[in-house]
Amino acid sequence: MTTTTTPFGRPDQSEYPPYFGRYIDQVPEGDLLKRLEDQNRETMRVLGAVPEAREDFAYAPGKWTLKEVIGHLTDAERVFSYRAMRFARGDQTPLPGFEQNDWVPESGAAGRSLADLAAEYADVRRATLDLLRHLPPGAEFRKGVASGKEVNVRSLAWIIAGHEVHHLKIIREKYLS
Repeated sequence: MTTTTTPFGRPDQSEYPPYFGRYIDQVPEGDLLKRLEDQNRETMRVLGAVPEAREDFAYAPGKWTLKEVIGHLTDAERVFSYRAMRFARGDQTPLPGFEQNDWVPESGAAGRSLADLAAEYADVRRATLDLLRHLPPGAEFRKGVASGKEVNVRSLAWIIAGHEVHHLKIIREKYLS
C-alpha cells in the first residue's frame, strides 16, 4: 500500500467559517499530521495521570465533567472527520450541524471510565490520521457545506487540531489545577 503525504498548510481565513478561527489560530505552524500524532500522545499522557477522584469532576455547576469533555472531543472529531471524508470524496450534499450540548448527556460518558473514553478517543484520532494521510493529491482543497457554511478538508483537519488544543487547555486549567 502506498502512502501519500498530503500538504496541510495553514488554511486561509477564506477557507472556513469565521467561528472556527478560534480553533485554527491556536495551532502552531508546522506539519499538521505530526502535530495531530503528537497531540494524541500528549492528551493520553495528561489523561493517564488524572486521579480517579477527578474523573467525574465539573469545575462549575452546569459544566461538563472531565469524562464528558473527553466524550465530546471524541464526538466532535468523528463529526469533523466525517465531514472531511465526505468533502474529500467529492460529496456536495450539505451536511447538518450538531448540538454538542444535546449530545453530551446522551453520550453515556458518565457511566464509563476515563481510561475507556481515552482509549476510544485515541482510536478515533488514529482513524482521522489514516484518513488524512491517504487523501489523494488536491483533496485537501475540496470543499462542502456543513452547518450552512462552506469549509474545505484542510480547514477541517486544522479545526480538529485546534479543538483539541482548546479543550486540553481547559482540562489543564479548570479540571486539573
